[in-house]
Amino acid sequence: MNEIATFLEVGGPVAALGAGAAYIRARHPRVHWSTFGFPISTARLLGSYGSVMEACGLTTAPTRFRLLALKATSREVRPVAPRMRGIRPTSTGLRLRLRLAPGQEPHDIAASTERLRHAWGVHAVYVRSVKPGVVELRLVGFDVLRRVRMPRKPVGAGLLKVPVALREDATPFVRDYRVVPHQLTLGATLSGKSMYLRNLITGLAPHPVALVGIDCKRGVELAPFASRLSALATDPEQAAELLPVLIKEMEDRYDLIKARQGFAPGTLDEEITSDIWGLPERERPVPIVLFVDEVAELFLVATKKDEERRDEMVTQLIRLAQLGRAAGIYLEVCGQRFGAELGKGATMLRAQLTGRVCHRVNDEASAKMALGDIAPEAVSAACAIAPESPGLAVAGDTSGGWSRIRTPHLSLGDAAEICRQSADLVPDLPALNRFRPTVAPARPSPGSPAPVVQPRPLTD
Repeated sequence: MNEIATFLEVGGPVAALGAGAAYIRARHPRVHWSTFGFPISTARLLGSYGSVMEACGLTTAPTRFRLLALKATSREVRPVAPRMRGIRPTSTGLRLRLRLAPGQEPHDIAASTERLRHAWGVHAVYVRSVKPGVVELRLVGFDVLRRVRMPRKPVGAGLLKVPVALREDATPFVRDYRVVPHQLTLGATLSGKSMYLRNLITGLAPHPVALVGIDCKRGVELAPFASRLSALATDPEQAAELLPVLIKEMEDRYDLIKARQGFAPGTLDEEITSDIWGLPERERPVPIVLFVDEVAELFLVATKKDEERRDEMVTQLIRLAQLGRAAGIYLEVCGQRFGAELGKGATMLRAQLTGRVCHRVNDEASAKMALGDIAPEAVSAACAIAPESPGLAVAGDTSGGWSRIRTPHLSLGDAAEICRQSADLVPDLPALNRFRPTVAPARPSPGSPAPVVQPRPLTD
């Protein structure tokens, strides 16, 4: 009985501590990592670094000078591992830089990341080349995409730069329109495509940017953001009227740039420009971001007349994609599928969309439409997204690089409120005034008193 009582006295607190640690790990992974994960993983890394590198084949023979020095001191000659340059903790893992041994390249380290993560007990290991001979290892302690939490001060935010999602290596995925002017976003129903669009619009709302929307689902996706939109088309007929106005705006901007190029002798080289960003700030037109939701609705036709209108709209979209970047007009095209079966001009338009984001899709063909022509190995990753993970996507561009990302949850009400608070930033574009959506009056908050309704006077 005394032994049982002693076991309960000692084992009870230990069990409670273990249960508390498991709860913290499940509900607050960042706290668990800072408290338990980082010290344990750091000790494991420092204690086994040399042997792990040797087991992974990441060691090389010592140089001739080092070999002579070891023999002179009667020390054992061992293979040389990449030199470690300190450990830096983060809220999601840790970073360390390695000085590669002679004859090694970053690919050698990247090929062993799966072995390194098991040896050091972390969720994932990512490799980034810093400069010739130096790589950075980013160790992630837990699955950061399971419960997305964006950094408080994301690096790279600015004009037309929106941290819209989180990468699997715990770095923010920044949508930079100056680098990737046009993008295609695909995803099946309930895949999180609307959430991605919602975060993107609210990220752009505080910027001095004109937001234009084409939402052929009667505006149900973009209408809540009407207070921040400069123009909104809710059906193909309205889109057919809006697109020519954008084309005319683009042509006027090119005329402005051309007039600036008529420089006089002695003009400084930095004042010569071929896009709006080289214009003086007082003369520079405001950038325009065009959101096209459910792009397939612009391609579907029922009559011969609709087919002519479709061909004209597709041609105008292609022109905006080809020429809009220099005029400060950017495209964000969304849909469930986007292939040649939509009709003439679909593949040509897709080829102009540099960025690609593919959420969960219903078939492999849809993933190939988004990623097959830029990163074929990313197609299988997109097809592996489970329905239980809305917001998870694969992002890539024409450089061939890709990564998994996930958008943080943002309620529609909160997104609409952010747009209402930024309503005074809607720029003055006279050409788009007739397409400006009507904004409904804001609803009173739950705690505010009910408005007093005056009775209607009686009439004879």
